[in-house]
Formats: sequence, structure tokens, C-alpha cells
Amino acid sequence: MAFEDLLEQAGGLGLFQALQVLTLVLPALLVPPQMLLENFSAAVPGHRCWVPLLDNSTAQAGVTGAPRPEALLAVAIPPGPDRQPHQCRRFRQPQWQLLDPNATAANWSEAATEPCVDGWVYDRSTFASTIVAEWDLVCDSEGLKPLGQSIFMAGILVGAAAFGLLSSRLGRKPMLTWGCLQVAASGTATIFAPNFPVYCGLRFLSAFGLAGLILVLMTLTVEWTTTSRRAVTMTILGCTFSTGQMALGGLAVALRDWRTLQLALSVPLFAAALMSWWLPESARWLIITGKPDRALRELTKVARINGHKEAKKTLTMEVLLSNMEEMASAKAHRSVLDLFRVPELRCRTWTLMAVNFTLTVSYYGLVLDLQSLGSDIFLLQILFGAVDFLGRAATAFFLRLLGRRATLAASHALAGSSILANALLPRDWPTLRVALAVLGKGCFGTDLTCLSLYKNELFPTSLRMTADGLQQSVSRLGAMLGPLVRMARQALPLLPPLSYGLAPVVSSLGVLLFLPETQGLPLPDTIQDLEGQRSAKARGSRREVAVMESTWL
Repeated sequence: MAFEDLLEQAGGLGLFQALQVLTLVLPALLVPPQMLLENFSAAVPGHRCWVPLLDNSTAQAGVTGAPRPEALLAVAIPPGPDRQPHQCRRFRQPQWQLLDPNATAANWSEAATEPCVDGWVYDRSTFASTIVAEWDLVCDSEGLKPLGQSIFMAGILVGAAAFGLLSSRLGRKPMLTWGCLQVAASGTATIFAPNFPVYCGLRFLSAFGLAGLILVLMTLTVEWTTTSRRAVTMTILGCTFSTGQMALGGLAVALRDWRTLQLALSVPLFAAALMSWWLPESARWLIITGKPDRALRELTKVARINGHKEAKKTLTMEVLLSNMEEMASAKAHRSVLDLFRVPELRCRTWTLMAVNFTLTVSYYGLVLDLQSLGSDIFLLQILFGAVDFLGRAATAFFLRLLGRRATLAASHALAGSSILANALLPRDWPTLRVALAVLGKGCFGTDLTCLSLYKNELFPTSLRMTADGLQQSVSRLGAMLGPLVRMARQALPLLPPLSYGLAPVVSSLGVLLFLPETQGLPLPDTIQDLEGQRSAKARGSRREVAVMESTWL
């Protein structure tokens, strides 16, 4: 295609592309930890009611021959459903008769109990501090934790819609820098939150900026990389996301205080914002928006970094305008309504909306609830990151073997099936349950990487960022509902896993029925090019598709 010819004249794949990937590695590493931070900062520690008999040093002062703490615990806290001390109830009065070896269950089962009116005592052997322990998000208030996660996802939903429009009008580079600064500033401010509502508000602002990073982070990279190397470049950055997930598990082991962990993941983004100053704007976007002078300057800059000095003679305004005339004409088609007015786009838009929604409902329902899978959440986080790395790395093989449509449908359905199987297993089979969860997470890694390629091949350049912003908003709506569905666990224990499992299986059928295969087809720049895709496929064109990437983790 014409732009690919210009990119080749600017050096193709060279030093500039390598430096660009290195510049974007830092924000790419930090995006997944920001998304999954509350697996650790909002972990629920072991807890029980505060009772004067056990926890008031004044009440115990001067008492000689007092019973041991285990005995005091037995007379102060009733047993819970798991036969351990109840987490949310205490005896109104100490039940001293329970110290009698001949005491039976009847001796305490009828005794009056009450909620934890004086607060809770938390086990701090694993975490020095979490927001759950700091603001007592347990027992009757335990629903506030998933509500807070949903508020965070709402920030990404709103941010995705806003940044999708802004990046189409103001450019990719400013949104990347602004996203880094907003996440860094709001994340740092979060450690000073005096209460849970303020914390949620700051997390919302952080999520809003994070949406800009997710939407724009990889776009600049793939737009400045030659067609034959884009899939490799995207795989590298995708594996960087997976490395960030593993790094979160290791960092959480070292930093057991939620404020310290929050600060460690936020401050480096200030450096990422500073490092992004030298990145050039997307020349493709500049041409689409009618700014050929600036596009030529950026192309010349890239050629100079790549050592192609002769590009000054070949990269001229005349060459730029003659080769990109068709792309420049595409700027008239920018309305989001075109995604639903044009028949060729309408079916693709609705189908991908269903896929994005079901993917994130299930994905965040799984990855934000590590404590339900086992006690060692640090190891689970590292395992999830490792299998995600393998899933993303294997995506290129599956795409070449099966194509886009079959790879997306298969990984989507297999991820949902793993969650369904996990729900049907008894809880006393922890090893198999963890294995199925890890398998599902690996499938989601392939799913996300394939979708990030496929969705950009289905829309023309003039509408690609608009379509991506819409799809991101829909996916974040699913991410909001994922934690909220968990709130129904107490009343309907099987509802969350069944919802997380069935939704991807059903939507995978829509992929097979309603989406075309795009492997080997040139990237469409205009709506009219969608018709040309079919003829190009019929002619057996095997050119690698140029893609622009926006991913979320």
C-alpha cells in the first residue's frame, strides 16, 4: 500500500523502531499491575470481632492465672461455618461454660451473639496493610470491595470513549503523554486518601488516564513498523504486558503495605511521560487529518534516525501527496454512526461488541478474585502472568495455522469452558481448580492478542480509532459488571461462575457466523476498501495486514 512505500523509504525497520519499542516498554510493564493492583492492595485478610476480653490490655491487666488466649477465643467468638472463629459475630457475654470439657454444642448454639460493634482484629502476617483492613470492608460492608473495582472499571469505560475521540482529533502522542501523567498523579495521590469514597474517586481518575494508555500505547509502534514486522512487534509488547503481570506478583511479595505498593507502581509513570517527548506523531494519522507538512517532517525525522540520508531526496511533498491522495480523502468518514449505518460495518461492530463484553466480564471476574482459588495469591499471580506470556507468544503460530476468526473463536470458547469446568469441581480439589483457572487465563491471553489484531483489520483507517474507542467502552462495561456479578455469590453461589463461563462460549459462535476471515488481506483505509477486501482475497493476495493496536489488560 502507498503508506508502506513511504515507510520503506524512511528506513523500514531500523534503529528508530528499536528505540521506540524500548521507550514504550516501561508504560507497557506498568499497565497490567495498575489493572490488577487490588488483588493485593484490596486483599481480604483473616479477621474476627474485636472483644475486650482478648484485645483490651486494660481489661487483662492485673489478672493472674488467666486462661490461655485459645481458651479466651473459644468463650468470646462463636465458630463460623468452617469451624474456625466466626469472622463477623461475637458472643454478647463470655461463654465460660465452654471451657468445661463436657460442654456440648448446645451450650453455645443458643447463646446470644451480635455483630462486630467494636470493629475487627485483622491477621497481618501476610499483608501489613490493605484497604480492606484500613476501612473495614468486611462482613456487612464486603460488597464495597467489588463496588470499588467496578468504579475503577467505570473510569476506564468513560476514559476509553473520551480518549477514542481525542486521539482521533488531537493525535496519538499527546494522549500517550497525558495518560501517563494522569495515572501517575492520581495513583500517587491515592496513598493520601482519608477514606474509601475518596480512594474510589482517585482510582476512577487513574482509570480514566489508564484508558488513554491502553488505547494508544501500541498504536504508535505498529504505525511506524513495516508490515512484515508488525505482528512480531505486537507480540513483543504483548509479552511485555504479561511480564508486568508476573512482576506484580513479585513486587507484592516484597511490598506488603498497600500504600507502598501503590506508590511503587505510580511514580515510574512520571518518567514514562518524560521519555515520550521525543516520539514522533503518527504520520498516517497526520495524513488522514490533512496535515501533510507535519507528516513529511516526521517521516524525515524517522529516516534520519534510521540512517537513510538519501530520503531527503525521495521523501518530498509531491511524492507524499500523490501517494496518499486516497488516504487523505478518507477524513470525511469519522462519525461513530457510520459503524451502524454502513451494512458492512454494522454486523462487524455488533459482533465485536458482544465478544469484547463477554471477554472482559469473564476475564476480570477471574483475575480479580485470586483469593477464591487458593491461599498463595502471590504464586497465582506469577503463574497467571507466565501462562499469559505463553498464550500471547503462541498466538502468532495459531494465527498462521488457523487464521484470525478460528483462533479467536476457539480461544474464547476454551476460556469459558475452563471456567465452567472449574465451577463444577468441589472446592476440596484445589490443584485441579487452579490448573483449570491457569488454562483459562492462558486462553484469555491468546484471545486478547488475537482480538487486538483482528478488530483493527475489520475497520478502515478513517474509523479505526473511533471503532476501537467504542469497543473499549463496551469491554469496560463488561469489566464493570464482572466484579458486581460476584456480589451475588452469597445468595446464588453458582451464578458468577456460570455467567463467566457461558458468556464466552455463546459469543464465540457469533465470531464463526458473522465475521469474515481477514488473514492476508490489506488493511482498509476507507469504507470503500472493505468491498475491495473480498476481491483481494479472491485474487489470493497474501500480503501481511498492517494493523494498529490498542489493547487492555
